[in-house]
Amino acid sequence: MKDQVSETDPDSYDAMLAAVQAFHHKHDFRNTGGEELAYRVALMAEELGEISACVTKGKDTHELAEEVADLMILVMGTAIAADFDLKAAFWHKMEKLMARESRMVNGRIRVSEFRDT
Repeated sequence: MKDQVSETDPDSYDAMLAAVQAFHHKHDFRNTGGEELAYRVALMAEELGEISACVTKGKDTHELAEEVADLMILVMGTAIAADFDLKAAFWHKMEKLMARESRMVNGRIRVSEFRDT
């Protein structure tokens, strides 16, 4: 797979997406339940729990980075499974987020729609 990635910029989203797609194909996720959305949500929740454990138990940054990478791979795989363009969705959402105001809530910054105003 490294050779496949070396043909493009290995840091590009497209190269990462191709690597995740190759992983899905290798294990035939489409035909073996690996792309069922409810299952993928459960896997993402599990990974989020592992991220939380890294933070709350003071594990080192290397362990945290590995768990966050697992979550990122699952998110990208979910876009593959649900057949949507995650890159386009990302930029669409960033445009919305950048237009929002922020507010301090309980001593921490929040960026939300703040529907109460």
